[in-house]
Amino acid sequence: MKLTLIMALVALPLISQAQYRSEVWCPDNGDGTYTNPVINADYSDPDVCVGASGTDFYMTASSFNCIPGLPILHSKDLVNWEIVSYALQELKPREVFDEPAHGMGVWAPSIRYHNGEYYIYWGDPDYGVFMVKTKDPAGRWDEPVLVIPGKGMIDTTPLWDEDGRCYLVNGWAGSRAGFKSVLSVRELSADGTKAISQPVIVFDGNNEHRTAEGPKFYKRDGWYWIMCPAGGVPTGWQLAMRSKSPYGPYEHKIVLAQGKTKINGPHQGGWVHTAQGEDWFLHFQDKGPYGRVVHLQPVNWIEGWPVMGIDKDGDLCGEPVSRYKKPNVGKIYPINNPVESDEFNSAELGKQWQWHSNYNQFYGQPTPYGFFRMYTHKLSENFVNLWEAPNLLLQKTPSDAFTATAKIRLAAKKENQYGGIIMMGLDYSALVVKRVGERFQLQQITCKKADKKGPESVKTLAELEPTDYDPVNYEPAIYQDIYLRLKVKNGAMLTFSYSTDGKTYKAVGDEFQMREGKWIGAKFGFVAEEPAGKGAMGFMDIDWIRVTKK
Repeated sequence: MKLTLIMALVALPLISQAQYRSEVWCPDNGDGTYTNPVINADYSDPDVCVGASGTDFYMTASSFNCIPGLPILHSKDLVNWEIVSYALQELKPREVFDEPAHGMGVWAPSIRYHNGEYYIYWGDPDYGVFMVKTKDPAGRWDEPVLVIPGKGMIDTTPLWDEDGRCYLVNGWAGSRAGFKSVLSVRELSADGTKAISQPVIVFDGNNEHRTAEGPKFYKRDGWYWIMCPAGGVPTGWQLAMRSKSPYGPYEHKIVLAQGKTKINGPHQGGWVHTAQGEDWFLHFQDKGPYGRVVHLQPVNWIEGWPVMGIDKDGDLCGEPVSRYKKPNVGKIYPINNPVESDEFNSAELGKQWQWHSNYNQFYGQPTPYGFFRMYTHKLSENFVNLWEAPNLLLQKTPSDAFTATAKIRLAAKKENQYGGIIMMGLDYSALVVKRVGERFQLQQITCKKADKKGPESVKTLAELEPTDYDPVNYEPAIYQDIYLRLKVKNGAMLTFSYSTDGKTYKAVGDEFQMREGKWIGAKFGFVAEEPAGKGAMGFMDIDWIRVTKK
């Protein structure tokens, strides 16, 4: 039995690296074309670089307070992506980020390959500009370096020039700096670890190009280029600006806008040049409760300007494509999508999962026995709603419509311990089983305006007898084995159902309108909580979660 277990564990890394095709969103049409978005999930502020081989592409995105942070996604063709790592294992200071500091943390990172190493820079609007680096983007990244301390600096991108000098462009958070819509450039040390000059304003987007932010820095054919969005997240456009000096002056044009398409506010992203000589731009589109999903646009250099999408009227401003031919990367690669379902058969937590704060071992741990164990977190004495809960285990929504079904076993050692599934955002709703006396209740817990201390409403849906009891009288638990399901339909409307046998499901509770979180899309996953107090925690063993069309 032990030998079998060891062999299974050895095989797990190989299993986790296999290609995964999503049932609910696959952008590769299998005929040489793709459909946008290439990732129908909330990877806001994406940036991309070409790896050391010249044929690998690596992407990262904002992660805010969610941990692990700075997701690293890999692709061979810019259409098929998988999550391979995270560059950030915790946020500091811990006294801030050990609790859910919603909307704080990692804002708009950039990823670059330089001199044999990969670098990611980001601005934390409260603490400064940070950098991490590694030789292997799918492996462990170094500890973060505070490059420039201070408030207000966001959306940072480095540029190493041919002479070895390094420059940094950044935007500004009006909520911290007191001003916004301007871009600044300064010089860093050659190793990119500290500023060695004062900032210079190179672009002022106020009025005509309000909310200019998210700049990305490049050099091409002797020109310094800054590409950035303006006009606001759901309604804006893409600017390209060029100069013969990193400090300007810059001339600019709008090179991508919504036009007559349904792709609103094509926003902040990254440009890449492939080994085959093609140019492409990855950016996000804001879809409200679903977050900011990733689109891929062709780029054509026309009259010296990077026209993105399709320019139908010759004004050097393109419109986003919905369906287009895939990039020519020299060969056809297999379909591969970010993983959503999880059998929890690995001794390592799946890469789709993030906590709502820095991880604490008391939140839960993987096991080699085919389940993930999540402990009931003790809420505060002044508990109002789950906006305070740091132990939510969540992943991004993968499509506009999908079904997620989970098999769980709740072990409740005390009154009012509960666990189940949740759709979390500024508003949230959860389907949980809760110990009440010596039985369980199936409950829907819903909260409106959680960020504003809105109260929870609780609706009891069913009374359930325990499915098992501890045989010994030492901190005994009663158990509930149950299948819980959430179903999302177009329009971000959510319904719940449950089953006691995994075959017949009963719809329960009220329909729920999803809402985004603080700078992130709504996220779904698991919740396990209990009132403040002393004594043994209960736990929830998560057998599996499967994401399907129906």
